[in-house]
Amino acid sequence: QVQLVESGGGLVQAGGSLRLSCAASGRTFSRYTMGWFRQAPGKEREFVAAIFWSDGSTYYADSVKGRFTISRDNAKNTVYLQMNSLKTEDTAVYYCATKPYGLRYTAPNDYDYWGQGTQVTVSS
Repeated sequence: QVQLVESGGGLVQAGGSLRLSCAASGRTFSRYTMGWFRQAPGKEREFVAAIFWSDGSTYYADSVKGRFTISRDNAKNTVYLQMNSLKTEDTAVYYCATKPYGLRYTAPNDYDYWGQGTQVTVSS
């Protein structure tokens, strides 16, 4: 059974940093894509970043490019999202998710397993 467990969320001032972790288990993730999404109150879930586990290729939403970094630790089966220069508009619940490898990676409906989410709040 696939399980994704996020951690690392919290309250931070604008301009600060946080690192989210997603501990994954239950499948051979080398053949899968891992993604981070976020959902703010009253808004749809949106793509933040993705990584192809096999070769480490990374992809980012324009809104976070240059500020966020997605990475993986193969030995720990864990994916990270380093978030720097945080803005108040980054406030949301952040989710990690996994999907079979493929060229599409931004659509939430393509992902088949999700974590429970972790709250990130950026204050001004």
